Amino acid sequence: MSISAAAPSAETTPARISPHELLLLASVFIVAACGLVYELTAGALASYLLGDSVLQFSTIIGTYLFAMGLGSWLSRYLKHQLVAQFLKIELLVGMVGGLMPAALFIAHSLLPPGQLAAFRVLLYGLVLLVGALVGLEIPLVMRILKKQFSERYALGDLVSQVLTFDYLGALVVALAFPLLLVPHLGLVRTGLFFGILNVLVAVWALLLFRTQLRAWAGHAWACAAALGILLVALLGADRLTSWAEDRFYGEHILLRESSDYQRVVVTQGNAGTRLFLNGNLQFNSKDEYRYHEALVHPAMAGHGAPKKVLVLGGGDGMAVREVLRYPSVQSVTLVELDPHMTRLFSTLPLLRKLNEDALLSTKLNIVNADAFGWLEQQAMEYFDVIVIDFPDPSNFALGKLYTTSFYQLIDQHLTAGGYAVVQTTSPLLARRSFWTVVSTLEAAGLTTTPYHAHVPSFGEWGFVLAGRRPWAPPRELPAGLKFLDLNGLPALLNFPPDMARVPTEVNRLSNQQLVHEFEAEWGKVH
Repeated sequence: MSISAAAPSAETTPARISPHELLLLASVFIVAACGLVYELTAGALASYLLGDSVLQFSTIIGTYLFAMGLGSWLSRYLKHQLVAQFLKIELLVGMVGGLMPAALFIAHSLLPPGQLAAFRVLLYGLVLLVGALVGLEIPLVMRILKKQFSERYALGDLVSQVLTFDYLGALVVALAFPLLLVPHLGLVRTGLFFGILNVLVAVWALLLFRTQLRAWAGHAWACAAALGILLVALLGADRLTSWAEDRFYGEHILLRESSDYQRVVVTQGNAGTRLFLNGNLQFNSKDEYRYHEALVHPAMAGHGAPKKVLVLGGGDGMAVREVLRYPSVQSVTLVELDPHMTRLFSTLPLLRKLNEDALLSTKLNIVNADAFGWLEQQAMEYFDVIVIDFPDPSNFALGKLYTTSFYQLIDQHLTAGGYAVVQTTSPLLARRSFWTVVSTLEAAGLTTTPYHAHVPSFGEWGFVLAGRRPWAPPRELPAGLKFLDLNGLPALLNFPPDMARVPTEVNRLSNQQLVHEFEAEWGKVH
């Protein structure tokens, strides 16, 4: 395509962009959007499947940027047939990047347990490959545009226009990815959709520069094949995801949905009804009563007559179910970050049956908010019992909910005779993590009573009671409990030598020591 040089010099008067030029720059926008999507899907998948979102996103982004730099450096060796090279790279990016989420899901499902190292090799290998290909794109686009429009634009104007569209594409995708793409398309379909967009850029280049391509028919067949493969994969994305999850969970899946915060899967089989969040087991209906009775009743019964109770986390309503066994309770506030969880467990019949319609109680007020921020805003709210049922501290976002700063907030919202109770991972498998929580509560000025219970689905599981006064065993418990009784309570406080206290550091916002301890201990287990 040739452009007349009759326009004024670009050094003095900016040239008006022609429709063809605008379309070429629009392709830069699409290329940038696609490149960022592949980076974000890789990071999201790594955090879903490997945990610790901060670590996974940081390492994925660092690896991806390095690969982009490598690709930009390699672009200097592409000197001939630039349009043909660009077209091939677009097809490769679209195919590899578009299929990457599906390939990773399949690999994670097929690999035997304990083979996370092999999965990480595949993950980072694909990230390096896609990043290098994306790094080749923009230098090639600039060289093609410079060759086509050198008479109309100074190099500086050309670079500024290309980078403007590049950064604009990145901005749009950065906003759309968490708000629109993942909630409505899911990771697999998002990757495939943007892979198709990459191939369509190649098709556009094929049509626009058809006179400059030596093997036009071959390129056309390659575009058609790539587009066909991605469209077929897009149409079968739901089946593929279902197959991968069926392989991973190994039993009938009743529900699989993605919220803004996590992947929610509910399964049913001989083992009972089980809830998984991002692939991690949260409860099993056959033994969850052991966990929730141990979590709730020592604090509630130890108080005597709690009237106002706060439950942090526990969006499944199981802890609220146990709290409502006490006639003295007048109000319960449940603070759960993910509204999807409280909606599922208050509307679906099977899940409502598990929590005995606890989330529909007139005594309950549900707040969907971050617990840390919510507590900071409740200056004059005080509770007799605070039940803290957060996921394990597997990343820094969760780790902040186990720090001295958070426990000081808890202390500020307890009545004078109130108790807080924290689920505290396994004192057997994660001994240092367990006692780190105990040390952190004590550093916040609270008196602690550590205890543990055996939950078959999890093994030995730990809890810590904390308050301003020492805890004393209660004189009575609610009727109808399946696990706890007054005679068995003292045994929960006994820690054999392999779970006995060890010296640990305090977990603070400034060091997040607990996250490091947890990763080290559970990493050995898995």
